[in-house]
Amino acid sequence: MLRSALLAASRSRAVRAAVEAGPLDPLVNRFVAGTTVEDALTAARRITADRLVTVDHLGEDTTDRAQADATVAAYRTLLERLGDEGLADRVEVSVKLSALGQSLAVDADKIALESARQICESAAAAGTTVTVDMEDHTTTDSTLGIVRDLRVDHPWVGAVLQAQLRRTEGDCRALAGSGSRVRLCKGAYDEPASAAFRRGEVDRSFVRCLKVLMAGDGLPMVATHDPRLVEIARYLAERHGRTADDYELQMLYGVRPRAQSELAAEGLRVRVYLPYGTEWFGYFMRRLGERPANLAFFARSLLTRG
Repeated sequence: MLRSALLAASRSRAVRAAVEAGPLDPLVNRFVAGTTVEDALTAARRITADRLVTVDHLGEDTTDRAQADATVAAYRTLLERLGDEGLADRVEVSVKLSALGQSLAVDADKIALESARQICESAAAAGTTVTVDMEDHTTTDSTLGIVRDLRVDHPWVGAVLQAQLRRTEGDCRALAGSGSRVRLCKGAYDEPASAAFRRGEVDRSFVRCLKVLMAGDGLPMVATHDPRLVEIARYLAERHGRTADDYELQMLYGVRPRAQSELAAEGLRVRVYLPYGTEWFGYFMRRLGERPANLAFFARSLLTRG
């Protein structure tokens, strides 16, 4: 119930206004790089000393075409800067299709695809890649369809799959082919039982999906902070003859940063999901809502860098 309440609060204008008034600034700043492209680049330069980065320009559920176009422009500016500053070999970008027009009333998928294509063209020019984020279960078919279309010209486009969804093991099998980049995460959306596993079942689904991806020919990108799942990923990678370059561990900016650096120091490929932008509220609330324990975790994180 607490998770549902937090996710509902993420859609409340009153709650957003209260949070954005400033009382949680120290906490927000720990998990969001800032509001400007300069903030994102500053954080990326620091992190890429030992890890990789994927940058997310925050924003979602866009219902205005001009706002979608502005998001595309922001990504293209970011990618140009990454290329100019020599960061493109260690920094890619993540995009949410709902920020690119997927939620528009007319021609939504067409506009989202064209918007994503423009970002992919800029990424190719800079010498980096794009991963398309997954949102709630009602958009899964549309998102995977757009990923397939993007891969016609840009086969390196990454997809994201959520272990909490009942369909995901099948999607992993479909996407585990040669050259495919797939980020597997647990999922942060409040989904109905008809579409999603409940809490205790999600970890088991994560492992089943991970087995499929590790046995496949693509690049598994394992998005978890759970030490047990990290160890399972390492075991499965070794079992399937994968080297440290044949899979990634991915974690959020500000979450277990010491563990991230320790894993990287062991020679593992670690990528940090780095969000920035003015539309940080929904992202922040979903991080709290993923597990009620995150409320205590985020509070403790203010007192430790581990």
